[in-house]
Amino acid sequence: MGRVKSGSLLWVSVPGPKLEADDRRFLEAIDPAGVVIFRENVHSPDQVRELNRTIRESCPSGQVLIAVDQEGGRVARLREGVPALPPMRTLGETGDPVRIREAGRELGRALRELGFDVDFAPVLDVDSNPSNPIIGDRAFSSDPLAAGRLALAFAEGLEDEGITPCGKHFPGHGDTDLDSHLALPTVRASEEVLENRELLPFRAAIAAGIPMIMTAHVVYPAWDEIHPATLSEAIISGLLRDRLGYRGLVLSDDLLMEAVAREGVGNAALSALEAGCDGLLVLRNREAALKVFDTVDRKVREGWAPAIRAIERREEWMGMNARRWRGR
Repeated sequence: MGRVKSGSLLWVSVPGPKLEADDRRFLEAIDPAGVVIFRENVHSPDQVRELNRTIRESCPSGQVLIAVDQEGGRVARLREGVPALPPMRTLGETGDPVRIREAGRELGRALRELGFDVDFAPVLDVDSNPSNPIIGDRAFSSDPLAAGRLALAFAEGLEDEGITPCGKHFPGHGDTDLDSHLALPTVRASEEVLENRELLPFRAAIAAGIPMIMTAHVVYPAWDEIHPATLSEAIISGLLRDRLGYRGLVLSDDLLMEAVAREGVGNAALSALEAGCDGLLVLRNREAALKVFDTVDRKVREGWAPAIRAIERREEWMGMNARRWRGR
């Protein structure tokens, strides 16, 4: 296993609307699994299309996936060249999966035209806590069954146009009262409540074959009293993979968020791999991304089993999903 394969576990970002020489060197050195586009990368549709083209050219393996958080409402990195979707709660209030699938299809078509591969959507969280500062109207419904059914309609629309959806935030961020960007939230609901509320949309998504899931930086004492889900073997390997039978790609949320960054980004990366994650998001900080790359690469060269397994799962997943990106 060499350095290129080590990079296949990282999802990173670049700082501006075009690639400078040091950006190209960074992408060439890491050859990441994915590059995530933010508002600071966006000036116009034509500029985004060109940026995505040059990102693809700069990654030696030719397998980089270009992603964006484009949900609708307040989480929308792109303002031009894509449909101006309302918050998902507003779409969910229609109760119409056909209409919602068409909204996903229109967005997917636009993202495809701009050169994207992945949308970090839909939110599969249940809008279960009115004081939640981070989810709220990003969720489709406060009813777990409706949240799952309508989110999946949106995901199917994205897939119809060749965009890979990523359901988030496993096992459910809807009942928190803290923002995991700033603190470490805890959901103290019983296992029975978690099973019958938070997990229902994810169960539906797994049954439908959703190809990618992102984890939550949230502690769930009913399953693991100490570790947030992203770093919890009991939740990622035990619950998501073994009990729920998920075989898609599992991405961490950004490892620089305060909820997990407190133990150091290198340690957080290794803990996420040990828990069962396949992809490590290290965003808007090149120094941190390079630190994680070096840390993971050292463990790969030592033959550390969690990293090797994650690389193998990613390679298998890319092979199974290759049809999505043919002719891009």
